[in-house]
Amino acid sequence: MPARNPVLVTPDYWEEACKHLAKRDRVMRKLIPTLGEARLESRGDAFTTLARSIVGQQISVAAAQTVWDRFSALLGATEFKVMPCEVLALEVPVMRTAGLSARKVEYLRDLARHFNDGAVHVRDWASMEDESIIDELVAIRGIGRWTAEMFLIFHLLRPNVLPIDDLGLMKGISLHYFSGEPVSRHEAREVGEAWAPFRSVATWYVWRSLDPVPVAY
Repeated sequence: MPARNPVLVTPDYWEEACKHLAKRDRVMRKLIPTLGEARLESRGDAFTTLARSIVGQQISVAAAQTVWDRFSALLGATEFKVMPCEVLALEVPVMRTAGLSARKVEYLRDLARHFNDGAVHVRDWASMEDESIIDELVAIRGIGRWTAEMFLIFHLLRPNVLPIDDLGLMKGISLHYFSGEPVSRHEAREVGEAWAPFRSVATWYVWRSLDPVPVAY
């Protein structure tokens, strides 16, 4: 099978966002230079992005990558792109050998069915508001608000998403803004207010401060 090379896309607003954040926020002013030219990248495939998000639910970045590598190997695919029809062709016991829970297998297969049957409106997403896309995605089994927000950030490259349910973001805000003390959702939102309209970018830098390996979905 020929390799499927990823089409990597970076946000055209990144430099503007970095200047804005460095001016508005003392923590961002310190964090941004430590990452050099690194920035958010989209692999350009909606199904793969959502599938990777499901795989990554409630486990570490490293564990998610390990499971994804095993899963994509079962499909005979590169890590960059898997197809809905390929997922549906795999038997459930085979999928489980990648380290996927029974529930995640169900979610991946339901996601694949939605894409395979044309039940999601991929072509309309570029013109839709963030909340409208979230509403459509959470109607799919296994996709909650966190997964939908990961999709907005990593696939659609939306600039102003604050995934308040993300454990890494909350940990990073606690570390950088509250000296490691527990942080409430209200306090995290207040921190995020200073990041607008580039909260996705600030979130990415907070993630990178905890783990220098870029998150990719």
